[in-house]
Amino acid sequence: MSRPGPLAHQGAPQEAASSQGRGTLLGLSAYLLWGLFPLYFPLLAPAGSVEVLVHRVLWTAVLCVLLLSVLRRWQPLLALARSGRTVGMLALAAVVIAVNWGVYIYATQTAHVVEASLGYFINPVVTVALAVLLLRERLRPLQWAAVGVGVLAVVVITVDYGRPPWISLVLALSFGTYGLVKNRVGSTGPGGKGLSALTSLSAETLLLAPLALVALAVLEARGTGTFAVDPPWHALLLASTGVVTAVPLLLFAAGAARVPLTTTGLLQYVTPVMQLVLGVAVFHEAMPASRWAGFALVWVALVLLTADLLGAGARRTRGGLGKARVSKSALS
Repeated sequence: MSRPGPLAHQGAPQEAASSQGRGTLLGLSAYLLWGLFPLYFPLLAPAGSVEVLVHRVLWTAVLCVLLLSVLRRWQPLLALARSGRTVGMLALAAVVIAVNWGVYIYATQTAHVVEASLGYFINPVVTVALAVLLLRERLRPLQWAAVGVGVLAVVVITVDYGRPPWISLVLALSFGTYGLVKNRVGSTGPGGKGLSALTSLSAETLLLAPLALVALAVLEARGTGTFAVDPPWHALLLASTGVVTAVPLLLFAAGAARVPLTTTGLLQYVTPVMQLVLGVAVFHEAMPASRWAGFALVWVALVLLTADLLGAGARRTRGGLGKARVSKSALS
C-alpha cells in the first residue's frame, strides 16, 4: 500500500487552518451584524413592532424565493412536502422564531436593549436547562453549576427590576426552543439529513407568510399601516428587513460549517456584548449596581459553560488523536 508523500501531509493541515480562518471570519461577521440590530429597528419607526415583524417575514420570504430560483435549489424545499413530520417541526420552529423576532423588535423600539442583551447572554444556560427538561440529557458538573448560577442571576435581576425580566426570558426561551426544534429536524428530514440554512429559512418564512399577509391586510384596513403612506424611503427600509434577516443567517451557516463547535460557542457572546454596550452607551438605559450584579452572575455562569465546552472539546480531540495513533500503528 502506497503512503501519501510529505507534501500531502503538509497541505491538509494548511487547508484545514485556512478553512477554519474563513469560517471564523464568516461567523464573526454574522454576530457583528446581529449586534447592530438595536441601531436598525428604531429606524423603521413609525412602524410598530407588529408591522415590522410582518414585513420582516414577507420580505425574507420574497428574498428566499429569489435565491432559490437563482441558485436552482427548489428541490430540497419541495422534498419537504413528502415529510409531514418535518413540515410540522418547521412550522413549530417558524412560530417560535416569529415570537423571538417580534419580542426583540419590540425591545429595540421601546428602550429595552439591555434587557434584550440579557436574553441572549442567558440563552446558552436556558438551552442547557431545556435539554434536561425536554430531552432528558444528563449534565456534567460544570453545566449544573452554570444553571444554578444562572437561576440566581435571574432572581437578582427580578428583584432589581421589581418584576421578572420577561423580555429576556421570552427571548432566551424562544431561541433555545428554536434551537432544539431545529436540532430535531436534522433527524426527521428527508433521508435523515439536516436542511441547509436557505432551505430552512425559506420553509419557515413561507409557512408564516399567509398569516403575515392576513396581519398586513388588517393593519391596512385599520389605517395603522405605514408602508404606503409614509415617504418612499420608509417603504424601502421596511423592504430591507428581508436582506437584514437573511444575510447574517447565511453567513453564520457558512461559518459554522467550517469551525469547531467551541469556536461558535465563544463567538455567540459577541452579539449580546454589543447589545449591552449600545444599550448603556448609546441609548443611555439605566444600569444600577444591583443590575450589574445580576449581569455579573450571568457572566460567571457563562464562564462555567465555556470552561465545560472547552474541556469537552479537548477530550474529543484527545480521543480522536488516540484513535488516529491506533489506526496509524495498525497500518505500519
